Amino acid sequence: MKINLVNPGFEYEMAIGTNTTFDVKAGMQVALDPLVSNIYEELGFFPAIAGQYRYYYNFEKRQRNRRQIYGNSANYVAPAAAVFFPGARTIESKEVKGAFGYAGLVTGVQRSYDSGFNFSVDVGAAYYAGQFKGGVYPVANLSIGWIISEKRWCVGR
Repeated sequence: MKINLVNPGFEYEMAIGTNTTFDVKAGMQVALDPLVSNIYEELGFFPAIAGQYRYYYNFEKRQRNRRQIYGNSANYVAPAAAVFFPGARTIESKEVKGAFGYAGLVTGVQRSYDSGFNFSVDVGAAYYAGQFKGGVYPVANLSIGWIISEKRWCVGR
């Protein structure tokens, strides 16, 4: 269990198999708003639930180079999905309601330290869908926080 400070909320990462985990987040998240006229100029801050099925691919190389692997400190690729619940908002003088989401693929890096400090960043592309014409847009996620409960997913202890 981790507390995310950048996108306030909680994150839970659970081991699924060798080098794979399922990571789920719930909280407030910065996101593109596909309903605004120029989606790259205005970001929204919405309640969200997001998940990733992460495959970590460089544990062995990090160990050979005497780098820490605690807390899944490694690089990963992951299919990713998220659902945003913005509530009612006004865009171009129209009231808009309803959730929207995305599904896509990201690549990223995660680092955890003995103090419990943790960060991860990933980038990729996803198909956004909702009450608008769907399309493929970039995805970027940043998580900075602390591990508050470590279980079997915490590789390297």
